[in-house]
Amino acid sequence: MSNTVTTWYLEQTSPDAAPPVPAPDGVRTERAEVPSPEFSRFLYTAVGGDVLWTDRLAMTYAEWEETLARPGTETWVAYERGTPAGYAELAADGDGSVEIVYFGLIPAFRGRRIGGHLLSYAVARAWELGERHEGVAATKRVWLHTCSDDGPHAMDNYLRRGFSLYDTTTAPTSPTPTPGPWPGSHP
Repeated sequence: MSNTVTTWYLEQTSPDAAPPVPAPDGVRTERAEVPSPEFSRFLYTAVGGDVLWTDRLAMTYAEWEETLARPGTETWVAYERGTPAGYAELAADGDGSVEIVYFGLIPAFRGRRIGGHLLSYAVARAWELGERHEGVAATKRVWLHTCSDDGPHAMDNYLRRGFSLYDTTTAPTSPTPTPGPWPGSHP
């Protein structure tokens, strides 16, 4: 593990940046319309446990609830034959930018062509976000970030879906043990 982490910031400025990717057989994507801290925390730890997602682990139930209930925040979940496979969390910032705050697949579902579909689906929903939420500006830009700790195919997926790199940062880091969906589930 490196003592630094590189973070890449990517954006789309047009909803026509890349064609949609069809769902693989047995995969459906739907919005989790009821904000649920328990379900969102499950998705966060199951997807991010092996790639060092730790920033939300210290959040209280009330903080999760507040984050998920903000106007312009949506969670989209991909299911394979009824089982959650991955998710995307979207958040509008009020000025026409929508961030894909979290995106990824549970490790057992990676490498099965679900990620390309889920990302293209989430991007399409991000471009429509202002139409679904009163008081949320029309989307002018969709952006996200990925880092050197994320999965090896993350950057390629983002570039294939029409994102362009607009900034890069490098910062010192220290290894943080990550529990995955439960303590000790990932080495």
